[in-house]
Amino acid sequence: MASPVDLRRCQLLGLTGTACVALGGETAGALPVRELPAPADARAALGLVGAYFGVVLLIAAWVLLGRLVRGAEPPTPRALVLVLAVWAAPLLLAPPLFSRDVYSYLAQGAMADAHIDVYAYGPDRLGGPLAEEVAPPWRHTGAPYGPVFLAVASALSAATRGELPAGLAGMRLVALAGVGLMAAALPRLARHSGADPAAALWLGALNPLVLLHLVAGAHNDALMLGLLGVGLVAALGGRPVLGAVLVTLAALVKVPAVLGLAAVAVLHARAGARPPRAVLTAAAAAAATTVVATAVAGTGYGWTRALDTPVSPRNWALTSLLGRATRAVLARLGSDLAHLAVPAWHLLGLAVTALLTAALWRRLRPRPVYALGLSLAALAAFGPAVRPWYALWGLFLIAAATPGTPVRHRVTAVTGVLALAVLPDGGPADAGRLLLAGCGGALAAVVLWQAHQTAQAPALGRTA
Repeated sequence: MASPVDLRRCQLLGLTGTACVALGGETAGALPVRELPAPADARAALGLVGAYFGVVLLIAAWVLLGRLVRGAEPPTPRALVLVLAVWAAPLLLAPPLFSRDVYSYLAQGAMADAHIDVYAYGPDRLGGPLAEEVAPPWRHTGAPYGPVFLAVASALSAATRGELPAGLAGMRLVALAGVGLMAAALPRLARHSGADPAAALWLGALNPLVLLHLVAGAHNDALMLGLLGVGLVAALGGRPVLGAVLVTLAALVKVPAVLGLAAVAVLHARAGARPPRAVLTAAAAAAATTVVATAVAGTGYGWTRALDTPVSPRNWALTSLLGRATRAVLARLGSDLAHLAVPAWHLLGLAVTALLTAALWRRLRPRPVYALGLSLAALAAFGPAVRPWYALWGLFLIAAATPGTPVRHRVTAVTGVLALAVLPDGGPADAGRLLLAGCGGALAAVVLWQAHQTAQAPALGRTA
Protein backbone atom coordinates (compact mmCIF):
# COMPACT_ATOMS: atom_id res chain seq x y z
CA MET A 1 0.00 0.00 0.00
CA ALA A 2 1.22 3.54 -0.76
CA SER A 3 2.76 5.61 2.00
CA PRO A 4 -0.06 7.25 4.02
CA VAL A 5 1.99 10.47 4.14
CA ASP A 6 2.37 10.62 0.35
CA LEU A 7 -1.30 9.83 -0.20
CA ARG A 8 -2.36 12.48 2.30
CA ARG A 9 -0.15 15.05 0.57
CA CYS A 10 -1.82 14.32 -2.76
CA GLN A 11 -5.21 14.45 -1.08
CA LEU A 12 -4.43 17.80 0.57
CA LEU A 13 -2.96 19.32 -2.60
CA GLY A 14 -5.98 18.32 -4.66
CA LEU A 15 -8.36 19.55 -1.96
CA THR A 16 -6.57 22.91 -1.94
CA GLY A 17 -6.92 23.02 -5.71
CA THR A 18 -10.66 22.32 -5.82
CA ALA A 19 -11.25 24.69 -2.89
CA CYS A 20 -9.49 27.48 -4.83
CA VAL A 21 -11.54 26.66 -7.92
CA ALA A 22 -14.74 26.81 -5.87
CA LEU A 23 -13.78 30.09 -4.18
CA GLY A 24 -12.71 31.65 -7.47
CA GLY A 25 -15.96 30.54 -9.03
CA GLU A 26 -17.93 32.62 -6.53
CA THR A 27 -17.09 35.69 -8.62
CA ALA A 28 -15.72 34.22 -11.88
CA GLY A 29 -17.98 31.21 -12.42
CA ALA A 30 -21.09 30.71 -14.56
CA LEU A 31 -23.21 32.70 -12.13
CA PRO A 32 -26.92 33.49 -12.46
CA VAL A 33 -27.39 36.60 -14.58
CA ARG A 34 -28.44 38.72 -11.59
CA GLU A 35 -25.15 37.92 -9.86
CA LEU A 36 -22.78 38.43 -12.78
CA PRO A 37 -20.14 41.05 -11.94
CA ALA A 38 -19.21 43.86 -14.32
CA PRO A 39 -16.47 42.96 -16.83
CA ALA A 40 -13.96 45.24 -15.09
CA ASP A 41 -14.90 44.13 -11.57
CA ALA A 42 -11.77 43.49 -9.48
CA ARG A 43 -13.45 40.60 -7.66
CA ALA A 44 -14.09 38.82 -10.93
CA ALA A 45 -10.45 39.29 -11.93
CA LEU A 46 -9.25 37.93 -8.59
CA GLY A 47 -11.69 35.02 -8.87
CA LEU A 48 -10.35 34.13 -12.32
CA VAL A 49 -6.77 34.15 -11.03
CA GLY A 50 -7.78 32.02 -8.04
CA ALA A 51 -9.75 29.52 -10.13
CA TYR A 52 -6.85 28.90 -12.51
CA PHE A 53 -4.46 28.72 -9.56
CA GLY A 54 -6.68 25.92 -8.24
CA VAL A 55 -6.93 24.12 -11.59
CA VAL A 56 -3.14 23.88 -11.87
CA LEU A 57 -2.87 22.62 -8.27
CA LEU A 58 -5.52 19.98 -9.02
CA ILE A 59 -3.70 18.82 -12.16
CA ALA A 60 -0.44 18.60 -10.19
CA ALA A 61 -2.12 16.58 -7.42
CA TRP A 62 -3.59 14.22 -9.99
CA VAL A 63 -0.24 13.69 -11.72
CA LEU A 64 1.50 13.03 -8.38
CA LEU A 65 -1.25 10.60 -7.41
CA GLY A 66 -0.68 8.83 -10.72
CA ARG A 67 2.94 8.27 -9.75
CA LEU A 68 1.79 6.63 -6.53
CA VAL A 69 -0.66 4.45 -8.48
CA ARG A 70 2.17 3.29 -10.76
CA GLY A 71 4.55 2.76 -7.82
CA ALA A 72 5.56 -0.44 -6.10
CA GLU A 73 2.86 -0.08 -3.43
CA PRO A 74 -0.13 1.65 -5.03
CA PRO A 75 -3.14 2.87 -3.03
CA THR A 76 -6.17 0.62 -2.96
CA PRO A 77 -9.28 1.42 -5.02
CA ARG A 78 -11.12 2.18 -1.78
CA ALA A 79 -8.48 4.75 -0.82
CA LEU A 80 -8.76 6.34 -4.26
CA VAL A 81 -12.54 6.62 -3.97
CA LEU A 82 -12.01 8.45 -0.68
CA VAL A 83 -9.60 10.84 -2.42
CA LEU A 84 -12.25 11.44 -5.10
CA ALA A 85 -14.83 12.29 -2.45
CA VAL A 86 -12.45 14.72 -0.71
CA TRP A 87 -11.48 16.47 -3.92
CA ALA A 88 -15.09 16.76 -5.08
CA ALA A 89 -16.47 18.13 -1.78
CA PRO A 90 -15.68 21.86 -2.30
CA LEU A 91 -17.08 21.76 -5.83
CA LEU A 92 -20.48 20.63 -4.56
CA LEU A 93 -20.87 24.00 -2.84
CA ALA A 94 -19.61 26.10 -5.75
CA PRO A 95 -21.75 27.86 -8.38
CA PRO A 96 -21.86 26.26 -11.84
CA LEU A 97 -18.41 26.33 -13.40
CA PHE A 98 -16.91 26.19 -16.92
CA SER A 99 -20.31 26.07 -18.67
CA ARG A 100 -23.88 27.40 -18.51
CA ASP A 101 -25.38 24.14 -19.78
CA VAL A 102 -26.90 23.32 -16.40
CA TYR A 103 -29.26 26.29 -16.81
CA SER A 104 -30.42 24.81 -20.11
CA TYR A 105 -31.08 21.50 -18.34
CA LEU A 106 -33.24 23.24 -15.74
CA ALA A 107 -35.18 25.22 -18.33
CA GLN A 108 -35.80 22.12 -20.44
CA GLY A 109 -36.91 20.22 -17.33
CA ALA A 110 -39.38 23.00 -16.52
CA MET A 111 -40.65 22.90 -20.11
CA ALA A 112 -41.19 19.13 -19.93
CA ASP A 113 -42.93 19.53 -16.56
CA ALA A 114 -45.20 22.15 -18.15
CA HIS A 115 -45.89 19.83 -21.13
CA ILE A 116 -44.16 22.12 -23.63
CA ASP A 117 -42.54 20.24 -26.51
CA VAL A 118 -38.83 20.60 -25.69
CA TYR A 119 -37.84 19.30 -29.12
CA ALA A 120 -39.96 21.76 -31.09
CA TYR A 121 -39.21 24.85 -29.02
CA GLY A 122 -36.30 26.41 -27.15
CA PRO A 123 -36.33 27.76 -23.59
CA ASP A 124 -37.54 31.15 -24.89
CA ARG A 125 -40.97 29.47 -25.18
CA LEU A 126 -40.90 28.89 -21.42
CA GLY A 127 -40.01 32.49 -20.65
CA GLY A 128 -39.35 33.75 -17.15
CA PRO A 129 -36.20 33.69 -15.02
CA LEU A 130 -35.03 30.22 -16.05
CA ALA A 131 -35.07 31.07 -19.75
CA GLU A 132 -33.02 34.20 -19.04
CA GLU A 133 -30.25 32.07 -17.53
CA VAL A 134 -29.77 30.05 -20.73
CA ALA A 135 -26.88 31.13 -22.95
CA PRO A 136 -28.28 33.20 -25.88
CA PRO A 137 -27.30 30.75 -28.68
CA TRP A 138 -29.49 28.04 -27.11
CA ARG A 139 -32.60 29.97 -26.10
CA HIS A 140 -34.28 29.22 -29.42
CA THR A 141 -32.92 25.69 -29.85
CA GLY A 142 -34.74 22.47 -29.05
CA ALA A 143 -33.30 20.02 -26.54
CA PRO A 144 -30.61 17.66 -27.88
CA TYR A 145 -31.13 15.14 -25.06
CA GLY A 146 -33.09 11.92 -24.79
CA PRO A 147 -36.28 11.21 -22.83
CA VAL A 148 -34.51 9.61 -19.86
CA PHE A 149 -32.60 12.77 -19.03
CA LEU A 150 -35.61 14.98 -19.68
CA ALA A 151 -37.69 12.81 -17.35
CA VAL A 152 -35.05 13.31 -14.65
CA ALA A 153 -34.95 17.06 -15.31
CA SER A 154 -38.76 17.27 -15.30
CA ALA A 155 -38.99 15.42 -11.98
CA LEU A 156 -36.37 17.72 -10.53
CA SER A 157 -38.27 20.77 -11.75
CA ALA A 158 -41.45 19.51 -10.10
CA ALA A 159 -39.62 18.73 -6.85
CA THR A 160 -37.92 22.14 -6.67
CA ARG A 161 -40.89 24.13 -8.05
CA GLY A 162 -38.57 25.83 -10.50
CA GLU A 163 -36.46 27.45 -7.77
CA LEU A 164 -33.00 28.12 -9.21
CA PRO A 165 -30.74 27.36 -6.17
CA ALA A 166 -32.56 24.10 -5.42
CA GLY A 167 -32.53 23.13 -9.08
CA LEU A 168 -28.79 23.74 -9.41
CA ALA A 169 -28.13 21.67 -6.29
CA GLY A 170 -30.38 18.88 -7.54
CA MET A 171 -28.77 18.78 -10.97
CA ARG A 172 -25.33 18.60 -9.38
CA LEU A 173 -26.49 15.65 -7.25
CA VAL A 174 -27.68 13.91 -10.43
CA ALA A 175 -24.23 14.42 -11.95
CA LEU A 176 -22.61 13.20 -8.74
CA ALA A 177 -24.72 10.04 -8.90
CA GLY A 178 -23.41 9.50 -12.43
CA VAL A 179 -19.82 9.94 -11.25
CA GLY A 180 -20.53 7.45 -8.47
CA LEU A 181 -21.70 4.89 -11.03
CA MET A 182 -18.55 5.57 -13.06
CA ALA A 183 -16.35 4.97 -10.01
CA ALA A 184 -18.23 1.77 -9.18
CA ALA A 185 -17.95 0.42 -12.73
CA LEU A 186 -14.30 1.24 -13.45
CA PRO A 187 -12.58 -1.37 -11.21
CA ARG A 188 -14.90 -4.11 -12.45
CA LEU A 189 -14.38 -3.19 -16.08
CA ALA A 190 -10.63 -3.07 -15.49
CA ARG A 191 -10.52 -6.55 -13.94
CA HIS A 192 -12.50 -8.01 -16.84
CA SER A 193 -10.18 -6.25 -19.30
CA GLY A 194 -6.96 -7.31 -17.59
CA ALA A 195 -6.11 -3.76 -16.50
CA ASP A 196 -5.17 -2.34 -13.11
CA PRO A 197 -8.31 -1.27 -11.16
CA ALA A 198 -6.45 1.45 -9.25
CA ALA A 199 -5.00 2.90 -12.45
CA ALA A 200 -8.46 2.79 -14.05
CA LEU A 201 -9.96 4.75 -11.15
CA TRP A 202 -7.15 7.28 -11.22
CA LEU A 203 -7.43 7.90 -14.96
CA GLY A 204 -11.19 7.58 -15.38
CA ALA A 205 -12.75 8.95 -12.17
CA LEU A 206 -10.16 11.15 -10.42
CA ASN A 207 -9.39 12.83 -13.74
CA PRO A 208 -9.53 16.65 -13.49
CA LEU A 209 -12.01 16.74 -16.38
CA VAL A 210 -14.42 14.67 -14.29
CA LEU A 211 -14.11 17.01 -11.31
CA LEU A 212 -14.14 20.28 -13.24
CA HIS A 213 -16.84 19.48 -15.79
CA LEU A 214 -18.97 16.58 -14.55
CA VAL A 215 -19.04 17.62 -10.88
CA ALA A 216 -18.47 21.39 -10.99
CA GLY A 217 -20.21 21.80 -14.36
CA ALA A 218 -23.00 19.28 -13.52
CA HIS A 219 -23.03 17.93 -17.08
CA ASN A 220 -25.43 15.13 -17.96
CA ASP A 221 -22.51 13.27 -19.57
CA ALA A 222 -21.88 11.95 -16.04
CA LEU A 223 -25.23 10.16 -16.01
CA MET A 224 -24.68 8.87 -19.55
CA LEU A 225 -21.25 7.45 -18.71
CA GLY A 226 -22.37 6.01 -15.39
CA LEU A 227 -25.23 4.09 -16.99
CA LEU A 228 -22.98 3.00 -19.85
CA GLY A 229 -20.37 1.72 -17.41
CA VAL A 230 -22.76 -0.33 -15.28
CA GLY A 231 -24.42 -1.65 -18.44
CA LEU A 232 -21.08 -2.98 -19.68
CA VAL A 233 -20.39 -4.49 -16.24
CA ALA A 234 -23.73 -6.32 -16.46
CA ALA A 235 -22.91 -7.61 -19.95
CA LEU A 236 -19.47 -8.77 -18.81
CA GLY A 237 -21.15 -10.55 -15.91
CA GLY A 238 -23.27 -12.68 -18.23
CA ARG A 239 -26.44 -10.52 -18.19
CA PRO A 240 -26.69 -9.21 -21.75
CA VAL A 241 -30.34 -8.17 -21.58
CA LEU A 242 -29.77 -6.06 -18.46
CA GLY A 243 -26.62 -4.69 -20.09
CA ALA A 244 -28.53 -3.68 -23.23
CA VAL A 245 -31.27 -2.04 -21.13
CA LEU A 246 -28.77 0.03 -19.14
CA VAL A 247 -26.76 1.02 -22.21
CA THR A 248 -29.98 2.07 -23.97
CA LEU A 249 -30.93 4.19 -20.95
CA ALA A 250 -27.51 5.83 -21.27
CA ALA A 251 -28.18 6.52 -24.97
CA LEU A 252 -31.54 8.02 -24.01
CA VAL A 253 -29.61 10.52 -21.93
CA LYS A 254 -27.17 11.35 -24.75
CA VAL A 255 -27.02 9.58 -28.11
CA PRO A 256 -23.26 8.67 -28.28
CA ALA A 257 -23.74 5.87 -25.75
CA VAL A 258 -25.71 3.91 -28.36
CA LEU A 259 -22.35 2.57 -29.60
CA GLY A 260 -22.24 0.57 -26.37
CA LEU A 261 -24.88 -1.81 -27.75
CA ALA A 262 -22.25 -3.16 -30.13
CA ALA A 263 -20.05 -4.05 -27.14
CA VAL A 264 -22.99 -5.76 -25.42
CA ALA A 265 -23.66 -7.87 -28.52
CA VAL A 266 -19.97 -8.81 -28.88
CA LEU A 267 -19.75 -9.77 -25.20
CA HIS A 268 -22.89 -11.90 -25.52
CA ALA A 269 -21.41 -13.67 -28.54
CA ARG A 270 -18.15 -14.26 -26.67
CA ALA A 271 -20.16 -15.88 -23.89
CA GLY A 272 -21.39 -18.53 -26.35
CA ALA A 273 -24.40 -17.04 -28.12
CA ARG A 274 -24.54 -17.16 -31.89
CA PRO A 275 -23.76 -13.71 -33.37
CA PRO A 276 -27.21 -13.24 -34.98
CA ARG A 277 -28.88 -14.11 -31.68
CA ALA A 278 -26.57 -11.76 -29.76
CA VAL A 279 -27.38 -8.88 -32.11
CA LEU A 280 -31.11 -9.64 -32.03
CA THR A 281 -31.13 -9.80 -28.22
CA ALA A 282 -29.39 -6.43 -27.88
CA ALA A 283 -31.63 -4.84 -30.51
CA ALA A 284 -34.86 -6.20 -28.98
CA ALA A 285 -33.89 -5.08 -25.48
CA ALA A 286 -32.92 -1.65 -26.81
CA ALA A 287 -36.18 -1.25 -28.74
CA ALA A 288 -38.33 -2.28 -25.78
CA THR A 289 -36.43 0.03 -23.43
CA THR A 290 -36.77 2.93 -25.85
CA VAL A 291 -40.54 2.48 -26.20
CA VAL A 292 -41.09 2.20 -22.45
CA ALA A 293 -38.76 5.06 -21.50
CA THR A 294 -40.26 7.39 -24.11
CA ALA A 295 -43.79 6.55 -22.97
CA VAL A 296 -42.94 7.13 -19.31
CA ALA A 297 -41.17 10.42 -20.07
CA GLY A 298 -44.12 11.61 -22.15
CA THR A 299 -41.87 13.63 -24.45
CA GLY A 300 -42.72 11.71 -27.63
CA TYR A 301 -40.21 10.75 -30.29
CA GLY A 302 -39.09 14.25 -31.12
CA TRP A 303 -35.77 13.32 -29.52
CA THR A 304 -34.87 11.58 -32.77
CA ARG A 305 -34.46 15.07 -34.26
CA ALA A 306 -31.80 15.87 -31.64
CA LEU A 307 -29.17 14.63 -34.07
CA ASP A 308 -29.87 17.72 -36.18
CA THR A 309 -29.43 20.20 -33.31
CA PRO A 310 -27.17 23.01 -34.57
CA VAL A 311 -23.72 23.53 -33.08
CA SER A 312 -22.35 26.78 -31.76
CA PRO A 313 -20.92 29.05 -34.49
CA ARG A 314 -17.81 29.45 -32.32
CA ASN A 315 -17.34 25.71 -31.89
CA TRP A 316 -13.70 24.68 -32.21
CA ALA A 317 -14.22 21.11 -33.36
CA LEU A 318 -11.70 20.14 -36.04
CA THR A 319 -14.36 19.75 -38.72
CA SER A 320 -15.98 23.07 -37.76
CA LEU A 321 -12.65 24.88 -37.93
CA LEU A 322 -11.87 23.39 -41.34
CA GLY A 323 -15.40 24.13 -42.51
CA ARG A 324 -15.21 27.78 -41.52
CA ALA A 325 -11.79 28.16 -43.15
CA THR A 326 -13.05 26.56 -46.36
CA ARG A 327 -16.18 28.74 -46.32
CA ALA A 328 -14.05 31.88 -45.99
CA VAL A 329 -11.87 30.85 -48.94
CA LEU A 330 -14.87 30.00 -51.12
CA ALA A 331 -16.62 33.25 -50.18
CA ARG A 332 -13.53 35.24 -51.12
CA LEU A 333 -13.48 33.45 -54.46
CA GLY A 334 -17.15 34.31 -54.99
CA SER A 335 -18.32 30.69 -55.02
CA ASP A 336 -21.99 29.85 -54.46
CA LEU A 337 -20.90 26.73 -52.56
CA ALA A 338 -19.54 28.64 -49.55
CA HIS A 339 -22.61 27.91 -47.43
CA LEU A 340 -22.09 24.17 -47.95
CA ALA A 341 -18.52 24.10 -46.62
CA VAL A 342 -19.29 23.58 -42.91
CA PRO A 343 -21.98 20.88 -43.46
CA ALA A 344 -19.69 19.10 -45.92
CA TRP A 345 -16.83 18.98 -43.42
CA HIS A 346 -19.21 17.77 -40.70
CA LEU A 347 -20.38 14.93 -42.95
CA LEU A 348 -16.78 14.07 -43.80
CA GLY A 349 -15.94 13.97 -40.10
CA LEU A 350 -18.80 11.56 -39.42
CA ALA A 351 -17.69 9.39 -42.35
CA VAL A 352 -14.13 9.30 -40.99
CA THR A 353 -15.53 8.36 -37.58
CA ALA A 354 -17.54 5.51 -39.11
CA LEU A 355 -14.52 4.16 -40.98
CA LEU A 356 -12.30 4.39 -37.90
CA THR A 357 -14.94 2.70 -35.78
CA ALA A 358 -15.26 -0.19 -38.25
CA ALA A 359 -11.47 -0.61 -38.37
CA LEU A 360 -11.16 -0.49 -34.58
CA TRP A 361 -13.84 -3.10 -34.00
CA ARG A 362 -12.36 -5.37 -36.63
CA ARG A 363 -8.89 -5.14 -35.08
CA LEU A 364 -9.93 -5.14 -31.41
CA ARG A 365 -12.83 -7.59 -31.51
CA PRO A 366 -11.45 -9.59 -28.55
CA ARG A 367 -11.35 -6.37 -26.50
CA PRO A 368 -14.76 -4.71 -27.01
CA VAL A 369 -14.51 -2.30 -24.07
CA TYR A 370 -11.27 -0.85 -25.43
CA ALA A 371 -12.67 -0.72 -28.96
CA LEU A 372 -15.74 1.11 -27.67
CA GLY A 373 -13.59 3.62 -25.80
CA LEU A 374 -11.49 4.39 -28.88
CA SER A 375 -14.64 4.65 -31.03
CA LEU A 376 -16.18 7.20 -28.68
CA ALA A 377 -12.89 9.11 -28.64
CA ALA A 378 -12.97 9.21 -32.45
CA LEU A 379 -16.55 10.49 -32.38
CA ALA A 380 -15.57 13.27 -29.98
CA ALA A 381 -12.51 14.18 -32.08
CA PHE A 382 -14.14 14.19 -35.53
CA GLY A 383 -17.74 15.05 -34.65
CA PRO A 384 -19.36 18.38 -35.50
CA ALA A 385 -19.08 19.70 -31.94
CA VAL A 386 -16.46 19.34 -29.25
CA ARG A 387 -16.18 20.40 -25.64
CA PRO A 388 -13.43 19.41 -23.17
CA TRP A 389 -15.76 17.06 -21.31
CA TYR A 390 -16.59 15.19 -24.55
CA ALA A 391 -13.12 13.67 -24.25
CA LEU A 392 -14.45 11.71 -21.27
CA TRP A 393 -16.74 9.68 -23.55
CA GLY A 394 -13.81 7.62 -24.72
CA LEU A 395 -11.38 8.31 -21.89
CA PHE A 396 -13.66 6.67 -19.33
CA LEU A 397 -13.52 3.31 -21.11
CA ILE A 398 -9.92 3.70 -22.29
CA ALA A 399 -9.01 4.12 -18.61
CA ALA A 400 -10.72 0.81 -17.84
CA ALA A 401 -9.14 -1.19 -20.65
CA THR A 402 -5.93 0.56 -21.70
CA PRO A 403 -3.18 -1.96 -22.43
CA GLY A 404 -0.26 -0.09 -20.91
CA THR A 405 1.57 2.95 -19.64
CA PRO A 406 2.21 4.76 -22.98
CA VAL A 407 -1.52 5.21 -23.58
CA ARG A 408 -1.96 6.55 -20.04
CA HIS A 409 0.85 9.05 -20.63
CA ARG A 410 -0.82 10.35 -23.79
CA VAL A 411 -4.21 10.59 -22.09
CA THR A 412 -2.61 12.43 -19.16
CA ALA A 413 -1.14 15.04 -21.51
CA VAL A 414 -4.46 15.53 -23.31
CA THR A 415 -6.26 15.87 -19.97
CA GLY A 416 -3.85 18.56 -18.76
CA VAL A 417 -4.40 20.63 -21.90
CA LEU A 418 -8.19 20.26 -21.94
CA ALA A 419 -8.50 21.06 -18.24
CA LEU A 420 -7.08 24.51 -18.99
CA ALA A 421 -9.09 25.10 -22.17
CA VAL A 422 -12.23 26.76 -20.78
CA LEU A 423 -12.67 29.80 -18.55
CA PRO A 424 -14.63 29.36 -15.29
CA ASP A 425 -17.69 31.19 -16.62
CA GLY A 426 -17.76 29.09 -19.79
CA GLY A 427 -17.71 32.20 -21.97
CA PRO A 428 -15.38 33.20 -24.82
CA ALA A 429 -11.90 34.31 -23.88
CA ASP A 430 -10.33 37.68 -24.58
CA ALA A 431 -6.73 38.82 -24.18
CA GLY A 432 -7.27 40.34 -20.74
CA ARG A 433 -8.95 37.32 -19.23
CA LEU A 434 -6.42 34.95 -20.79
CA LEU A 435 -3.68 37.01 -19.16
CA LEU A 436 -5.39 36.75 -15.77
CA ALA A 437 -5.86 33.00 -16.17
CA GLY A 438 -2.21 32.65 -17.17
CA CYS A 439 -1.15 34.61 -14.09
CA GLY A 440 -3.13 32.25 -11.88
CA GLY A 441 -1.58 29.20 -13.50
CA ALA A 442 1.93 30.69 -13.36
CA LEU A 443 1.51 31.54 -9.68
CA ALA A 444 0.51 27.95 -8.97
CA ALA A 445 3.54 26.69 -10.88
CA VAL A 446 5.82 28.93 -8.80
CA VAL A 447 4.25 27.73 -5.55
CA LEU A 448 4.59 24.09 -6.60
CA TRP A 449 8.21 24.59 -7.62
CA GLN A 450 9.02 26.31 -4.33
CA ALA A 451 7.33 23.52 -2.38
CA HIS A 452 9.32 20.94 -4.35
CA GLN A 453 12.58 22.76 -3.62
CA THR A 454 11.73 23.02 0.07
CA ALA A 455 10.96 19.29 0.24
CA GLN A 456 14.26 18.48 -1.48
CA ALA A 457 16.39 20.64 0.84
CA PRO A 458 16.43 18.25 3.86
CA ALA A 459 17.37 15.31 1.60
CA LEU A 460 20.25 17.29 0.11
CA GLY A 461 21.38 18.28 3.60
CA ARG A 462 21.45 14.67 4.74
CA THR A 463 23.44 13.69 1.66
CA ALA A 464 26.02 16.40 2.34
